[in-house]
Amino acid sequence: MTTNKIDVLLGLQWGDEGKGKIVDVFTPKYDLIARFQGGPNAGHTLEFEGKKIVLNTIPSGIFHENTQNLIGNGVVIDPVVFCKELKNLEAYNVPISERLLISERAHLILPTHPLLDAAHEAAKGDQKIGSTLRGIGPTYRDKISRNGVRVGDILRPDFRAFYTEKVSEHLRQLAMLGYNTDFSAQETAWFEAIEKLKTLRIVNGEQLINDYLVQGKKVLAEGAQGTLLDVDFGSYPFVTSSNTIAAGACTGLGVAPQRIGEVFGILKAYCTRVGSGPFPTEEINETGEELRRIGKEFGATTGRPRRCGWIDLVALKYAIMLNGTTQLILTKSDVLSGFEHIYACTHYEYQNQTIDYLPYDLSQAKPIYTKIDGWKQDITNVKSYDALPQTLKNYIVFLEKELGIPVSVVSVGPDRAQTLVR
Repeated sequence: MTTNKIDVLLGLQWGDEGKGKIVDVFTPKYDLIARFQGGPNAGHTLEFEGKKIVLNTIPSGIFHENTQNLIGNGVVIDPVVFCKELKNLEAYNVPISERLLISERAHLILPTHPLLDAAHEAAKGDQKIGSTLRGIGPTYRDKISRNGVRVGDILRPDFRAFYTEKVSEHLRQLAMLGYNTDFSAQETAWFEAIEKLKTLRIVNGEQLINDYLVQGKKVLAEGAQGTLLDVDFGSYPFVTSSNTIAAGACTGLGVAPQRIGEVFGILKAYCTRVGSGPFPTEEINETGEELRRIGKEFGATTGRPRRCGWIDLVALKYAIMLNGTTQLILTKSDVLSGFEHIYACTHYEYQNQTIDYLPYDLSQAKPIYTKIDGWKQDITNVKSYDALPQTLKNYIVFLEKELGIPVSVVSVGPDRAQTLVR
């Protein structure tokens, strides 16, 4: 039997591209949806049948009855936030115990990790990176320094002592930073959540995925954040704490590189960013405000307003190169309806040169734009690609030519049904 390949779906910009919606749309084609990195700083929004749900840690295929969902080893889990997610899903009668699996190798966010996050961010002064302060960075830091706590550890008979040892080190660090606070209430809630976690299916995730592939089953890896927030290849230090690119699916799930199949890259028709850091095409003006208003550009998890600007093809080419992207999925094209003209950055002006690649110091890059005719029509009720305005189809052809990858899906609204497959 030929071993199947695992497909990967991820963001090509600074996150918030609409990954959750597209995973939800694609899920019926797959036997398993697997999150491979990130933590509760991610907010994947799903809309269908008049419902709107935001998921932080749970994979976006959870609402489909014939698909399993795995939280992979590359994810960091806050047990308290996770249990709130589970509680929210109760209203939709989702049989969590039947559909959800958790890798025993996934790391846990301890009650002291958000405190460390806040202390370190405060110590940076004016150099803050815009952390969500949810303890993501300190948890990954403990993982790398081999001082982390994993899901499998909660089944240890000496878990309390093991936990106390780790937290004691955190308290020592907090004292050195002059950051002292009572976290007893958070700790109580954390241990209550751990008991709930113990009732779920904790599995050997890497073995499960590879068994699925050998059995000819189909697996989709779901990424969080976006390529330009990758800890190695993003706009460092204004990045997340994990590898958001396709290679992260290999380490975040335990699959070999040759097992990667299709790589679906999601991009907005414009561009947004949350938090600090360079953003060459940002529009700090009425245009940016208009994009934010129409696109409802506020963080699904944090509520923070997103910075908005025009699409950046230089950065997208970089992202496509890093990920080996095979298909593009264009989202939020409906937000641009009504703009007489839109703009696409095709080159940068950088150190007195015109370049078409991402430089080391992105903050020094100035965008060079191509002007494109916009479309006036409301496209939110369009049911087929052929029925889209010709100017939008021209924009899509322009993107395909510039990026060298076909656009296979176009989203014309937030609902599951507002998705056009070419």
